Amino acid sequence: MPKETMTPRERWLAVLRGERPDRVPMDYWATPETTARLCEYLGCPDWPSLARRLHLDQPVTVAPRYVGPPLPPNTDVFGARFRDVDYGAGVYSECVYHPLAQYKSVEEIEASYTWPSPDWWDYSDIRRQADAAGEYPILGGGSEPFLIYKNLRGDQQAFIDLVENPEIVHYCLDRLFDLAYTNTLRIYEQIPGRVTLSYVAEDMGSETGLMFSPAAIREFLLPRMKRMIDLAHQAGAYVFHHNDGAIRRIIPDLIEIGIDILNPIQWRCAGMEREGLKRDFGDRLVFHGGVDNQHTLPFGTPEDVRQEVLDNLRILGDGGGYILAPCHNIQAITPPENIVALYDTGYENGWL
Repeated sequence: MPKETMTPRERWLAVLRGERPDRVPMDYWATPETTARLCEYLGCPDWPSLARRLHLDQPVTVAPRYVGPPLPPNTDVFGARFRDVDYGAGVYSECVYHPLAQYKSVEEIEASYTWPSPDWWDYSDIRRQADAAGEYPILGGGSEPFLIYKNLRGDQQAFIDLVENPEIVHYCLDRLFDLAYTNTLRIYEQIPGRVTLSYVAEDMGSETGLMFSPAAIREFLLPRMKRMIDLAHQAGAYVFHHNDGAIRRIIPDLIEIGIDILNPIQWRCAGMEREGLKRDFGDRLVFHGGVDNQHTLPFGTPEDVRQEVLDNLRILGDGGGYILAPCHNIQAITPPENIVALYDTGYENGWL
């Protein structure tokens, strides 16, 4: 086995700069139940020992501490309430109360609703968190406001608003993006030049196509996302863009506004074939993900997983520009031996 010559941060930066790392970096996304089961399977007592066993290069997230008004139980800073839903193999927190659902106009929202202030967070611990990251990349700041907007209005109403109430969408997204922008700026100010990645995300795709019209994406999302992306680049950070599903139609627009990394590469979705993505966009994007967690990881054999990892290294990793990871959070029904096969295969075969 070759000897590592780079730290995880150096490995990520080499890929992001179009340079040659010692090996393909490997990231880890999974539910807490999956991680606990995997630790038990491997005999790892804690997260650091699991990360060493799997040779992970996972970024360390830095974030401010909430010090604002006390929140009721199971309620977020926006007033959305959540309930844990048991799906058999674990628990997800689902939004069950949408605080802006009853309003019919911007004027009603302005009169009755209090938006969170960036002053509700304490940023003084960011430097300590960054120091504790050691040799790993630092992930800090970013935005995903339409996800919050759906919690505020309800999923169905949020999409109806794009057509019937665009003034409410514009107003709310401006407030949400302004909060994200200030939060991100204050993180950068605490650790100048040390944030490796900022997460600028929006889920735009279903299994078969876009959930929004391209016109809606270009009107409501892209200009505001570009503001976040420009801020990240000005601070020396790279932009990690998460966008589920069949989004090929909008990828050129995302490249134009400046994303650096595209995640999660759900290659079984329509139009997301790996060969075509690499051919058409590989000179302008780093690909992150690509190991299918809907079919291969939960229901395949370890050999199926090994073959998919080899395919990803060959296709997405051709000439560089690839970070190996699952397509999304690995679910608790996934056999631990399949997860081990993912990372062992990547480590054994990802040397460059």
